[in-house]
Amino acid sequence: MTVSNGSRFNEQAVAARAAGKTLAAADTDQKNDFLAALAGALEARNDEIVAANLLDVSAAGSNGLGDHIVDRLRLDAEGIKKIVSDVRHVASLDDPVREQIEEYTRPNGLDIERVRAPLGLIGVIYESRPNVTIDIAALCLKAGNTVILRGGREAIHSNKVLAGIARDALESSGLPADAIQFIDSTDRAIVDEMLKARGLIDLLIPRGGEALINRVREDARVPAITGGIGVCHTYVDVAADLEKAVAIVVNAKTQRPSVCNALDTLLIHEKVAPNYLPPIVKGLIDRGVEVRCDGRSLAILEPALGGDSLRSAGDDDYGQEFLALVAAVKVVDSIDDALDHIDRFGSSHSEAIVTEDKDTSEWFLSTVDAAAVFSNASTYFHDGGEFGLGAEVAVSTDRLHARGPLGLREITTYKWVVRGDGQVRS
Repeated sequence: MTVSNGSRFNEQAVAARAAGKTLAAADTDQKNDFLAALAGALEARNDEIVAANLLDVSAAGSNGLGDHIVDRLRLDAEGIKKIVSDVRHVASLDDPVREQIEEYTRPNGLDIERVRAPLGLIGVIYESRPNVTIDIAALCLKAGNTVILRGGREAIHSNKVLAGIARDALESSGLPADAIQFIDSTDRAIVDEMLKARGLIDLLIPRGGEALINRVREDARVPAITGGIGVCHTYVDVAADLEKAVAIVVNAKTQRPSVCNALDTLLIHEKVAPNYLPPIVKGLIDRGVEVRCDGRSLAILEPALGGDSLRSAGDDDYGQEFLALVAAVKVVDSIDDALDHIDRFGSSHSEAIVTEDKDTSEWFLSTVDAAAVFSNASTYFHDGGEFGLGAEVAVSTDRLHARGPLGLREITTYKWVVRGDGQVRS
């Protein structure tokens, strides 16, 4: 066991682990009481949350933070309603703890059962999004886990209020408030403590940009899920329906460009590019997107649309997570060419195909390497709430131990339960 001594983080982690013993034994009704209390408190304290968030948004503007950060940071009354809805959805889901995965009896009479169990203390380091504080608390507690949260300095006021509300809801429902710990210091040295907290943190999850994820990937001495960077492609096939292609591409890029499941690169088959590219790209430009084109797409688009919102793509535009109203475009010769491009530049997050050819669709879905793959649907659907999970702790692009949105089952482990009647092994 490797832990730091005497720090505030160490005290909080120890307290959370102690609370975990009570939480692991809590029944579903107790945990759902907490979620009901949490939803009610969020509604009752709406004005307090919005006021705290305005402090963060104002500071972000004064500090010159990018539009995509401010967009993720902003939390208004409608956003709070969405969080409340997600909390209540989590309460409605089956409790994964003690869920039987399999059961059988051995020839020697031993009854063997495999059941889901909490992971333990989950540490989450995240940036910008204050809604993450509640999403993670709700999911972790329902799955019997305790949690220690380290949000970014840009959302410190919002996160303090939200974490306090969650801890109050635990107390009011008879569960230990220490099951949720929020690190209210913005000292980056605490991140180092979390990375090295072997014996305290059972799983570490970063939610943020490439720099944070790479830091955790390289320096963590505790188990970590480090995926999440989204370089997302949509391939418009030779057999695509144009109306669907326009709607899907425009939605994936423009509905919320600052999120990790937003489209970054449009790939289009050469045979439909002359007819399909102009209306698709016009839909993007009409919504303020700057389009960065390879030579073949630029030759099609400049005569049709003019050049005001068109740029020649540079080498680094492919494989770029833009998080803004910017998209790259490339004409490809075939689906195999599209798959090769995705294999080279993708981040295994979200990939989509638009086609009416079932065989081509199935080939793409089977072949492409991504946590979520879509046929005739927007990559913007890659979200725990949209997948029916209530919310998500993060989206994992790793292969172990979970992939895609991390919902309740993805933040549990399992244990073997063996019942005998005096058997001994010879």
